[in-house]
Amino acid sequence: MYNGDLAYAQGGILVAGLIYVLISFVINRIGTENINKVLPPQVIGPMIIVIGLNLLPTAVNMASGNYLIAALTLGTCLLIQKFTRGFVKQLSILIAVIVGYTASLALNQVDTGIIANAALFSVPNMTLPKFSLPAILTIAPIVLAVFMEHLGDIKTNGQVVGKDFLKDPGLNRTLLGDGLATMFASLVGGPANTTYGENTAVLAITKNYDPSLLRLAAVYAIVLSFVGKLGGVLQSIPVFVMGGISVVLFSMIALVGVKTIRTNEVKFNLKNIIVMASILILGLFSSQIQSLTGIMPGIKITETIMVSGISFAAIVGIVLNTVFDIIGNKSK
Repeated sequence: MYNGDLAYAQGGILVAGLIYVLISFVINRIGTENINKVLPPQVIGPMIIVIGLNLLPTAVNMASGNYLIAALTLGTCLLIQKFTRGFVKQLSILIAVIVGYTASLALNQVDTGIIANAALFSVPNMTLPKFSLPAILTIAPIVLAVFMEHLGDIKTNGQVVGKDFLKDPGLNRTLLGDGLATMFASLVGGPANTTYGENTAVLAITKNYDPSLLRLAAVYAIVLSFVGKLGGVLQSIPVFVMGGISVVLFSMIALVGVKTIRTNEVKFNLKNIIVMASILILGLFSSQIQSLTGIMPGIKITETIMVSGISFAAIVGIVLNTVFDIIGNKSK
């Protein structure tokens, strides 16, 4: 970080959160109907698929430390999902992680020293932000990249739950919440907040969509953050255990994308095929394109920040679909 002081990163994060808040006001002015026009199923479906498939290699890499235990964790989750119902099925992820962790303990694959060295109770370190223009210019432009991820994840969550979250509570409110949470986190020494595809998969697996329970879970998380031993236990969970469970989570995201295309009966005409193929190719094979051409597909924001991968694929898909619609309307 700037001058080796993380507090300057907090300053950049606070500004990034403020930009999110300002974008939420702009989105509120534009209106949800106009947002939905540029985000039809032929754009959203491939975006969701790209999010899931881009995360899968990370899960496999995490599992590489011990494929056997990772497979045990993965298999446990799938079996519970297949053969149980109700509350037990909702706990499939937690039970699978416990099984994987227990197996890791039995095979001496857990660093128990982390737990032993952790204090019973501890107060999380909190620091105030510092501000520097170079640090702000390094961090704040990232908002332009993660905005598209936020858009894709919110739309994906709506597909999983069966509601249009761009309309209710509204993209402006989800962005506002993200921005305010990021600003608050920066004031107490925390990282930036953003949407996570993993959470979408958890919704799909547990079928638990009640916001009040999510708020209660947040309160529990805050309270439990003061229990040092619990933090030690969580830190001691082997990466390969989380890799096994992540394979389930990321695969579920990709399947949601396929379901989005199917349930909305997207027509496989030339226009839609071009739009969907562009998103999939740019979102999944950016590194391969760079290897072949020497050029990374994307939009350069600063010397160190570039919109590429998922975000760039989403922008290209939206632009192509909009242009085709304009051309189609003019030809009628």
